Amino acid sequence: MHTAWCAQVEVGFLSEQSPIAWRYCGHQFKMWRQEAGVSREDVGKESNYSPDTITSFERGARRPTPRLLAIGDELFGARGKLKAAAQYLEPEKFPPRTQDFMDCEADAIALQWYETLLIPGLLQAESYVRALLGAHYPPLDDETIESRVAARLERQHLLVRKPTAYFGFVFEEIALRRPVGGAATMREQCQRLLEVGRLRNVSVQVLPTDRGAHAGLNGPMVLIETPEREHYAYEEGQAVSMLHSGSEDLSNLTQRFGMIRTQALSTEESARFIGKVADEW
Repeated sequence: MHTAWCAQVEVGFLSEQSPIAWRYCGHQFKMWRQEAGVSREDVGKESNYSPDTITSFERGARRPTPRLLAIGDELFGARGKLKAAAQYLEPEKFPPRTQDFMDCEADAIALQWYETLLIPGLLQAESYVRALLGAHYPPLDDETIESRVAARLERQHLLVRKPTAYFGFVFEEIALRRPVGGAATMREQCQRLLEVGRLRNVSVQVLPTDRGAHAGLNGPMVLIETPEREHYAYEEGQAVSMLHSGSEDLSNLTQRFGMIRTQALSTEESARFIGKVADEW
């Protein structure tokens, strides 16, 4: 477990669009090109990239492609040094600002998750995941989408791993009603929820819209307990993610989650509700 989490940790303010690996690799490409006396126009003729695109690669505004690195390696006489950089430019499985949370989640012996607008990630069907990532803005490239789909589905093995951990999910009714990916996707998603809800270590609850004002309207949260009996709370917004370990924050969020669970449908009622919504799709 990360001992640096002894206080509140902020994992936001990292650039997902221009990682340092892109900038470093682009700078190395530029240095090799200049030392070899090769112009961007010459690189463009060999690679079919425009000089402006090559400038973007060199500035780290775009991820240098394996093809560009291979062509540059040959043109500049880099003897494999540029091509070797390709392995460090693979898309990240998770956005950098969520990585600490993912590490904590992987070790959890108990996890409780409340979501306001979406189905929680550990419960998402593949078609639902693809629809969400396809709607991301700024748009993600195909390679990044495939990497993140695979990573999200891999995370779901936590639900059935040994030794068993406890997972409690509560989400708003709107998550079942919003047509993410269309009717077929939502039917698949409802069936996924019913399937996971039958696991003995997983509880799935729906908070109906007709409950009106309630304790969770300030936003989603995840509560985590580790094998060392350490406790954390995770909150995520548009651009900033927070992993809390301060006792006051944890107490407040734990109390809030407890109240949300009492206001939600029971697991049995939720299963019937989800089945009804599936039929409506």
